[in-house]
Amino acid sequence: MLTLAAIKENPEEIVRKLAKKHFDAKELINKVLELDKIRRASQVELDKRLAELKNLSAQTGKYMKEGKKEEAEKIKQQVAELKEGNKSLEKAMSDAEDNIVDILLNIPNTPCDMVPEGRTAEDNIIERTGGIIPALSDNALPHWELAKKYDLIDFELGVKITGAGFPVYKGKGARLQRALISFFLDNAREAGYLEIQPPYVVNAASGYGTGQLPDKEGQMYHCNEDDLYLIPTAEVPVTNLYRDVILNESDLPIKNTAYSACFRREAGSYGKDVRGLNRLHQFDKVEIVQIQHPDHSYEALKEMINYVQTLVEKLELPWHILRLCGGDMSFTSAITFDFEVYSAAQKRWLEVSSVSNFESYQANRLKCRFKGADKKTRLVHTLNGSALALPRIMAALLENNQTPEGIRIPKALVPYTGFDVID
Repeated sequence: MLTLAAIKENPEEIVRKLAKKHFDAKELINKVLELDKIRRASQVELDKRLAELKNLSAQTGKYMKEGKKEEAEKIKQQVAELKEGNKSLEKAMSDAEDNIVDILLNIPNTPCDMVPEGRTAEDNIIERTGGIIPALSDNALPHWELAKKYDLIDFELGVKITGAGFPVYKGKGARLQRALISFFLDNAREAGYLEIQPPYVVNAASGYGTGQLPDKEGQMYHCNEDDLYLIPTAEVPVTNLYRDVILNESDLPIKNTAYSACFRREAGSYGKDVRGLNRLHQFDKVEIVQIQHPDHSYEALKEMINYVQTLVEKLELPWHILRLCGGDMSFTSAITFDFEVYSAAQKRWLEVSSVSNFESYQANRLKCRFKGADKKTRLVHTLNGSALALPRIMAALLENNQTPEGIRIPKALVPYTGFDVID
């Protein structure tokens, strides 16, 4: 969440920046400032009364030693009245602090200056592009038909045992899925990321820490009885490894990678976007996370973008990178770059990765800090990226590599699959 210090320093600038996300923050920011005045005024009055209590207590002791019991009793009565009044001040402070936090949890991160203006995906900027879009025959099949033809994925069986959006991978389809996971993890390890195997469910504190909670859109699966949430991405448990932690500056940067299943309700999704593997409720993904020094987070962002680019290039997929406009960004991000690959049979671009810098927004919620050489503590910056999400990668691989002889496997994946063609 935004820091109170940043809001107090320049509230107009916060409101201006959030307008780029098409979020009107003026009323909420003014409310935060009003509550902060109440909090500070209560603190000043409380400090004054505590000092008075200290003096009165000293007088009580003096009078008792001198045998002046009547005077001592009068002061004791004053002390009791002051303590009762202090309870009201403490409650006013606590209520103001709680209300400030509640408001801040519902204010999105401010976009950085590099974020372009815009409302929808149509306003995103193409940063760069690469790869060759294959020329398929007129009778080329979309991936859901290829999956059926080669018995790779059974969507109907998934509906039977769970529901729509929970496919069953079979035979070479399952092996290709496992190969992609191993391929992405091995590449991440070689790039300096430490592999983590996280839990797939998290508590509410973890959801608040990375900004998935409060879940206003109801996109997380919630286990009511235990108050646990199925993770929408490994970002949540991995980043929360550092919740309530004070790191040494020498510990930075921290680079973690994790494979996990991901669970998203995808409420409101419909039409062609949900066909086949295009949009699922459960899918696999390898995530990369960095905990960075604030002075180096944008260098790390470039490094992460370049790293994801190497993955799509090794998979021989046509790709482009989008810099998201303010209106298309997530609640928690300061800047996001999306990778899309071209699905030749569907004749459309499919998002396969988002790489984001959250600056100190998540760190403030997590209370993740580091101690520098000057012994002062500062908030870290957090970053993460999909490297990569599997369903649409699988869709593009199947569609783009279909031939009359079968589906060709990219050379980089053959050591992982153990086969070079699906026939």
